[in-house]
Amino acid sequence: MSNVPEFDPEILARLEAAHPQRFDEDGKPIRCLLMYSGGLDSTLAGILMKMQGVDVVAINMFTGFCLTDHKRKMGHTRPDGSAYQNEAIVGAAGLRIPVEVVDVREGYLKVLTEPKHGWGSAMNPCIDCRIHMFSKAERELMSEYDAHFLVTGEVLGQRPMTQQRRQLGLIEREAGLEGLIVRPLCQTNLWETIPEKKGWIDTAQMLSITGRGRKPQIQLAKELGVLDFPQPAGGCCFLTDGNYGKRLRDTIDHMGAAEVDFEDVLVLKLGRHFRLPGGNKLIVGRNHDENEMMLGYWKLGSFHRLADHMGPLGLYIGDETADDHALALSITARYGDAPAGEAARLELLEPHDEVIKGYAQVVPLPRGDERGWLIQ
Repeated sequence: MSNVPEFDPEILARLEAAHPQRFDEDGKPIRCLLMYSGGLDSTLAGILMKMQGVDVVAINMFTGFCLTDHKRKMGHTRPDGSAYQNEAIVGAAGLRIPVEVVDVREGYLKVLTEPKHGWGSAMNPCIDCRIHMFSKAERELMSEYDAHFLVTGEVLGQRPMTQQRRQLGLIEREAGLEGLIVRPLCQTNLWETIPEKKGWIDTAQMLSITGRGRKPQIQLAKELGVLDFPQPAGGCCFLTDGNYGKRLRDTIDHMGAAEVDFEDVLVLKLGRHFRLPGGNKLIVGRNHDENEMMLGYWKLGSFHRLADHMGPLGLYIGDETADDHALALSITARYGDAPAGEAARLELLEPHDEVIKGYAQVVPLPRGDERGWLIQ
């Protein structure tokens, strides 16, 4: 299957032509905001709304933790050699609907480090994340786009933390959108919404899909002219990754939630992470792209790398006068090409411009000795 949505334009054009525009009681065109990832479920939800004569505007929320976005910035390519793309932008173009990428990072640190409704198994604050996104839509985007309601591709029972009946209602209430979120794929299994009560949409055209299976959506996609689509996006967020969760937990434990900055959590996406005996931190790049991206986090600490051999960049966060600093240098040297058991020279770099401020000599740590400090 494709990594971005692909559509049959003839089928979509026929569907759109067969469903004239709907208007509200004041004669205004009915418009919805579609919370759009570019995945199959939100794509189908958008088509179903267009089939009801509703104007659709796609909103793609940016938190900084999208795995696909990270790979795109790293310059990675897919196994078939194609470039990573923003599926929401590509999908919205195929659906012929406007799309806006909305930055929701303001206020997101508290969601991440002190979620009111707790974390999932991997430090993923999914309920609070949804509330945060929907609140942004309620406060700003609904009026900006003159929208009547929100639409999502959620399916009842598909995800255990956010797509159960109780959690769906909770998110609506706390976001200030009670009765204003329509879920076309499962709406007939839920409570009646304001758009249904006012006749803005037809409940009879809503669906009753439940559970984690994908067969109903795949069959519907064929009928609606969706030729190809991305695989389910359950692993697209760093916050659901177990290793990332361990790093985040470690950061909060050592810094305190109130002291954590956005750079402290974004850098957790890069490299190997070590919590050293004295409490200081080391990050070692795993490849050239990570080394390059790590240089953007110079405000966090100091950099070092092997002077005479190929090897990774090390970012040391903490007290450079502590014993941890020499240990950090030896761990970084261990991951390079310096001969084992022999002293290696490392460059100590000025953080912001890669100017060499000095040198240090250490013996690379024997392979395996670093595992006790590895966070993952």
